[in-house]
Amino acid sequence: MKHFLFILTFSVAYSTYSQSEKSMLTHYKEYYNQMRTQGDVQGVINALTHLNILSPSQARKDTLAVLYMNEGKHVQALNTIGIESNENDSDMAVEVKAISLQVLNQIERSVEHYEELYKRKPNPLVAYELADLKIQLDDLLGATKHITFGVANSKSDVMRTYYESQSQYQVPMKAAFIYLKGLVRFKENKTLNIDAAIEIMDEALAIAPNFNLAQISKDALLSQKTTQ
Repeated sequence: MKHFLFILTFSVAYSTYSQSEKSMLTHYKEYYNQMRTQGDVQGVINALTHLNILSPSQARKDTLAVLYMNEGKHVQALNTIGIESNENDSDMAVEVKAISLQVLNQIERSVEHYEELYKRKPNPLVAYELADLKIQLDDLLGATKHITFGVANSKSDVMRTYYESQSQYQVPMKAAFIYLKGLVRFKENKTLNIDAAIEIMDEALAIAPNFNLAQISKDALLSQKTTQ
């Protein structure tokens, strides 16, 4: 009889817990939808966090990481999905890791994830990030490979946004890659390649006269030339 009462009590408790869990899931799903309707990003993050605790899902984790990243909370984004490379990661997760590590100046780790994105689907946008980062790491051969791909595969309607001036601006991807080509040429020999690098910057400026960063780089090269 005691065993029967214990089983009955356990069954009732389990049933109550299951009903409570379902009720909470329903509540947070409704809360999530309402926060989305209101455009409340922090509310959406809170709702997804609770939903993931109640019903764990890698897709929810990935979405949470994207939301954190878009809010500039890169540490939280990486804490949500980790920083290690995993071939089973979704494209979304790999992109979050690459971008967030780049923002946090973890260049080598960032390159690892951009390489994975590039391997899955080569495209000029990822190639640009890889070329830029590899220039910073002095991997000029690696950077040149991505620049060559980028120049050959950039469509005229695909733009690169820059933020170094007071107002952001865009230039065609081809001009952006030519600018990187100029940086590589200069870094290959900072004494002998100044003129060649200036010519390449002029190439980029011919495509995009508004290319402020290329103009700044050209001016710096001209200044260095006059001091030699």
